Amino acid sequence: MIDSHCHLLEERFDSDREELIAGLGGAGVSAVIEAGTNLADSVQARDLSRAHPMIYFLAGVHPHEVAGVPENYLGRLGELYRDEKCLGIGEIGLDYHYDFSPRAVQLRVFDEQLSLAKALSAPVCIHSREATQHVLEGLARYRGEVIGVLHCFSGSVETAKACLDLGYYISFAGPVTFKNANKLLDVAKMVPDDRILIETDSPYLAPVPMRGKRNQPAFVAHTLDRLCELRNQNREALERLTEENTQRLYGKMVK
Repeated sequence: MIDSHCHLLEERFDSDREELIAGLGGAGVSAVIEAGTNLADSVQARDLSRAHPMIYFLAGVHPHEVAGVPENYLGRLGELYRDEKCLGIGEIGLDYHYDFSPRAVQLRVFDEQLSLAKALSAPVCIHSREATQHVLEGLARYRGEVIGVLHCFSGSVETAKACLDLGYYISFAGPVTFKNANKLLDVAKMVPDDRILIETDSPYLAPVPMRGKRNQPAFVAHTLDRLCELRNQNREALERLTEENTQRLYGKMVK
């Protein structure tokens, strides 16, 4: 399995990070992708990936972190993308739930990072929370020029169809296992085989039956199992599909 989105640099892993990483192969995880949230975090993600062959990373500025980005941040992200272990620009997007950064700044930096991805021919990893219309409008401006994934998807079937129409992948995390995830279950059933990814977004959103615990990449197995149930697919087949899809999206991954 590939955990296509996690945050192993989060402080909740400080006490046992190396031990956890060492055990991932035995848990059936072949690779993990560490998502950057700001410039400093993206640099640390690069360093983590260099220390562990199974770890790759994304470089980007999360909408929570966009206020006060330095003038040269795009150039620094471009430098990070040139690293052989950097797979794309992310995570980027819009978050109107917390509004930790002014919306006008979120919109500007989102568009600037999409423009950078276009210039680099790099895939993107999208964060979208309570900002569906503006996210879709932003992605549509780069239709056919930038592709990527809607990570930890939580939207409706209609939103999923709009994202698929733009060429994007849909990634499922722990919420697809939650009892109240009614609309997400419908999305899980309709996403085409060649557009589905799995992730943990750890340490957040631990799946059932691990609710209440610190999430970790090994728990991606529970999300995979739930998707198999919903889609009536063989586990080995869906595991292979999600791995192939992740490798196709992020073409710099070692096959």
